[in-house]
Amino acid sequence: MLAIFTNAFQAVYGTLFEAEHRSTFYIPYWKIPLARWIVPRQRKFYNDLKVINDCLDGLIRNAKETRQDTYKVAVVGLRKLHVATLEMPKYHSLETDVEKLQQRDYLNIKDASLLRFLVDMRGSDVDDTQLRDDLMTMLIAGHETTAAVLTWAVFLLAQNPSKIRKAQAEIDAVLGQEKPTYESLKKLQYIRVIVAESLRLYPQPPLLIRRALKPDLLPGGYKGDKEGYPIPTGTDIFISVYNLHRSPHFWDRPHEFEPERFLEQRKSMDIEGWNGFDPSRSPGALYPNEVVSDFAFLGFGGGPRKCVGDQFAVMESTVGLVMLLQKFDVELKGPPESVELVTGATIHTKNGLWCKLTKRSNVH
Repeated sequence: MLAIFTNAFQAVYGTLFEAEHRSTFYIPYWKIPLARWIVPRQRKFYNDLKVINDCLDGLIRNAKETRQDTYKVAVVGLRKLHVATLEMPKYHSLETDVEKLQQRDYLNIKDASLLRFLVDMRGSDVDDTQLRDDLMTMLIAGHETTAAVLTWAVFLLAQNPSKIRKAQAEIDAVLGQEKPTYESLKKLQYIRVIVAESLRLYPQPPLLIRRALKPDLLPGGYKGDKEGYPIPTGTDIFISVYNLHRSPHFWDRPHEFEPERFLEQRKSMDIEGWNGFDPSRSPGALYPNEVVSDFAFLGFGGGPRKCVGDQFAVMESTVGLVMLLQKFDVELKGPPESVELVTGATIHTKNGLWCKLTKRSNVH
């Protein structure tokens, strides 16, 4: 079993490298007939896809075969918690399904997982291809991006010891030695903006690509052509999120690591077409988004093509960062200049991020 998952993860990295290659190579030679069999790297890519698909198909098959017919519903009444085991009802409405899933005690279910939730949510007759696509999104898109965000968050924090201490003070005050929960994440405001600031300086992905499906007119923008720019059908538009996030028009000291900037309002400073940064525009949002920044911050894109896993990714990053800083102090092994940056589908390091971890001695 371990060998199967090792092969699957190696295949995941292989598909990521191919995605980076395709996003930067100027000729789409992989679309040429027979290229998938003739070109060695394309043969490897399709072999990697088969490994991943076979692995996911096995997990899906197991989840369906072991799908439980009972679940526990917690009924609270008169200060006493009663647990009743009921037969799993047939799915009859989305509203009812969501309500019952919210009541289900996943902590006491064998093999609890995101896959288990998807199978329960969609029923036993859900199409395997759809489940596999959902899992592929989480496995590939949700793995590399989260790892990259955490890498750069640690890289930035290690160069700012005062911000590490500030983050650890918040963690100690909110959690102590307890593990983070969703409720506690709501109180870890500074940790959340550290994640956002890491995404601002090192966005994942650093480049967004959109293709015009019909003729359009792109607005001129700040100091651009007042008449705008005609966009013919089929035009690919490349949006440099990296440059947008470091633009001096939208950000004070744009190249500096300042998580606190996301807690303050910033007026547009007479920049035509931009309404400034205002956290109150998205009440209840745990993380800054394109709404509060009027699209100056696109950590996960924006609009109808925005990343569907954005909240999962930032929460996953926050939990990982919390559990690291809760136990350890972090230092870089070498100078920051020795960390080489590689850009593709994500921004990552060429040879990893080598750090020195020291167990905290003053944890309360």
